[in-house]
Amino acid sequence: MNTAVPRTEDAGDIARARPADALGTSAAQARSAVLEELIRKDPGRFRVLTGDRPTGRLHLGHYFGTLHNRVRLQELGVELFVIIADYQVLTDRDVADNLLQHVEELVLDYLAIGVDPARSTIFTHGAVPALNQLMLPFLSLVSVSELNRNPTVKDEIAHSRQSAVSGLMFTYPVHQAADILFCKANLVPVGQDQLPHLELTRTIARRFNDRYGTGSTVFPQPDALLSSAPLLLGTDGTKMSKSRNNAITLAATADETARLVKGAKTDSERHISYDPVTRPEVSSLLLLAALCQGRSPEQVAAEIGSAGAAVLKKVVTESVNEYLAPVRARRAEYGRDRAHLRAVLSEGNERARAVADATLAEVRAAMNTCY
Repeated sequence: MNTAVPRTEDAGDIARARPADALGTSAAQARSAVLEELIRKDPGRFRVLTGDRPTGRLHLGHYFGTLHNRVRLQELGVELFVIIADYQVLTDRDVADNLLQHVEELVLDYLAIGVDPARSTIFTHGAVPALNQLMLPFLSLVSVSELNRNPTVKDEIAHSRQSAVSGLMFTYPVHQAADILFCKANLVPVGQDQLPHLELTRTIARRFNDRYGTGSTVFPQPDALLSSAPLLLGTDGTKMSKSRNNAITLAATADETARLVKGAKTDSERHISYDPVTRPEVSSLLLLAALCQGRSPEQVAAEIGSAGAAVLKKVVTESVNEYLAPVRARRAEYGRDRAHLRAVLSEGNERARAVADATLAEVRAAMNTCY
């Protein structure tokens, strides 16, 4: 694994693609288009940080939202760091139930979809002490009011299942900054809701460089690769979520998939049409079938016509099961060797520790705290 710092500003074109420090949605969209072209020209200049919290098995919303894009970037030649954010589970939960099992299930999902541990680094928070130690200097660079204003933190608190949230919740964006900056990632695939987190990461990088850099750049200001991921609703018509039991997981069997799709919410209109505004549930099912078939939802709708919801659900079931068949086969094969999963994680943790230790040493030198 190449652990050299990726080139970020050597030709100046990424800097020219970045209009200002603010990561507005329109600016992020325009910049993402430029970044995609740069990735195709020179993927080796980019290092990506992405990942998931180990709170349950990944589902189709995750797959079409982020997972398949990770594999795409990997195949293009971008260096990929995938974090299993075990410590972040504690931000909004009293206990981390079944954490070891959830971590292994994530590794299993990653391998099944095509993340290659020989080319990408899969690791956990808990195994990389130097990453977490970066939180202390980073926290000194942001104010309480800045953390209070973060809209993602506000939303997480509003939807927390606890009567009171821990102090760790307020540090969540700073911990995420440590995730990104420990490996000096210069590209982070995100949805629009994650732009405030990334903006804070950029702020922390800039302030650290200004305060301690003494003319040199210790940390890059990472760019957002804004996802154009489609919104898939859960089978109950609400947001697809692991905690709501309304999602088709990558590990689901063909029969389980059929049962879940059969119970999916639709509407009373027999003619099937793609209209996300007035027919969100039907449109989400059409979109799911279309993604699996590599076609447009309008094409799928036109073929079904007036055949009704039952035929729509049959088409969705067949499309999903056919699409996921090779993923499920690989998942079953990898699942028979749990020792291999642990070996993959152990090797990834070792790589991540080496990168984090080097970064922390550089931070200590910049802060003049090498005693």
